[in-house]
Amino acid sequence: MSEPSLGPALEERERLLATAFRLLGTRADAEDAVQEAYARWYRLDDAERAAVRRPGAWLTTVVSRVCLDQLGSARARRERYVGPWLPEPLPDPDALSDPADRVTLDDQVTSAVMVLLESLTPAERVSFVLHDVFGLPFDEVAAVVGRSPQACRKLASAARADLRERRRREAAARDHDAVVRSFLAACATGDIAQLLPLLDPDVSLASDGGGIVRAARNVVRGPDHVARFLLGLAAKDADLTFEPVGVEGRTGVLVRRGSEVAGVVAFDVREVIHDVWITVNPEKLGAWA
Repeated sequence: MSEPSLGPALEERERLLATAFRLLGTRADAEDAVQEAYARWYRLDDAERAAVRRPGAWLTTVVSRVCLDQLGSARARRERYVGPWLPEPLPDPDALSDPADRVTLDDQVTSAVMVLLESLTPAERVSFVLHDVFGLPFDEVAAVVGRSPQACRKLASAARADLRERRRREAAARDHDAVVRSFLAACATGDIAQLLPLLDPDVSLASDGGGIVRAARNVVRGPDHVARFLLGLAAKDADLTFEPVGVEGRTGVLVRRGSEVAGVVAFDVREVIHDVWITVNPEKLGAWA
């Protein structure tokens, strides 16, 4: 007996990975969600599969429902997470060799937006991502979320308002790049007086080591504390090097220790740096290896 073919459904894999990544925040979780969707497709018999008029829509619905379930349990897991939890940072598309990684990026979802998505409820996040990022009509979103199309429209609208305000304050890519490069130059001097003017009065810094490598357990707040923390990191390890790189559509910093990737730094830049996100958890650095 021959195994059933996945047929045209395989063509949807990259888009499904993109959807799952925007909903869950890590490539590993996205892969698991997509794998589960294909497992369910594979378990259909030939007649059931032939009855699916749009395999891509069927798979999108299943992936999104799997993600919605995972988002509920993820909140509980992240409460037990060691230190701050940050979404996985991804290189800009031209730095990626795998098309499945390149497709997870788009011009409206920066690192700052990914962090903000974490503050949404699971239903808000699913409604917004499916409709605003991937263009699904609200009747299809409703089938995923288990609410009426009108309710999903309101959920997405609330999320959109928060994100619009974030985007309004976010610096343009060119200005962001200039600030980050000035930041790197100031850090290289080791002079706190040169670094402080680049930090917002309400600046905060979160570092994600996942309990695997050493990182700050609590968010660091205030220009003086953040500046001293950053300069202290560079002073403690002379083997570290720092280079500007593209991180989800904006300039970030790649940290190396010798030939190994030690971390990725992303920023929310307004007129100056408002947030610093440092990912050193090796499980979230696979795309940079």
